[in-house]
Amino acid sequence: MSKTGLQALLRPEDSILVLIDHQPYQFTNLNSHEPTMIINNVIGLAKTAKVFNVPTILTTVIEERGGYIIKGLQDVFPEQKPINRTFINTWEDSNVTDIVKKSGRKQLILAALYTEICLAMPAIQALGEGYDVFIVTDASGGVSLEAHDMAVRRMVQAGAVPITWMAVLGEWQRDWAREESAAGVAGVVLEHGGASAVALAWELQLLASRAGTGV
Repeated sequence: MSKTGLQALLRPEDSILVLIDHQPYQFTNLNSHEPTMIINNVIGLAKTAKVFNVPTILTTVIEERGGYIIKGLQDVFPEQKPINRTFINTWEDSNVTDIVKKSGRKQLILAALYTEICLAMPAIQALGEGYDVFIVTDASGGVSLEAHDMAVRRMVQAGAVPITWMAVLGEWQRDWAREESAAGVAGVVLEHGGASAVALAWELQLLASRAGTGV
């Protein structure tokens, strides 16, 4: 995997997203981040994937005990039933890996609860199978800040690329002249972009005001 140059950046046509175990049980011991932020970020990431038609796999572990995937995430893909696993390591479940392999896409983007277990294991295994693995650190979380941090360091040592959800959005868009996705991207930022959403709303207000003056 090239770490530099244009080919090192994410491309929608080469990407596939796997979202792992954003379930109630996992959130009860999420201590590396404010849970509200993880919820916001993973939903924003999922909506971004939908804008760019990036195949997205939802998966849970023992959902009958751990709970269904969070509603906001399921609502992005209402027609998709998450793959329910018994494997702690998602990459050992052929129901998941068969979909990835059939897609032919090599830029594998992962987010999971917990970082140190459900993100680290599939990331490390997929790297060994030749995938370019990107781990979305702010849509993932661990049982402690140390657990999250050590897991990210471990995955980086193995060759994974840490990235945040809005960086994924930026790399997929790449050029604001790509109008077919620009409006959708703006909508996601307005809903989930935090301070960036406020700034964008302000810019839109100023543009509307300027248009009204005919200047």
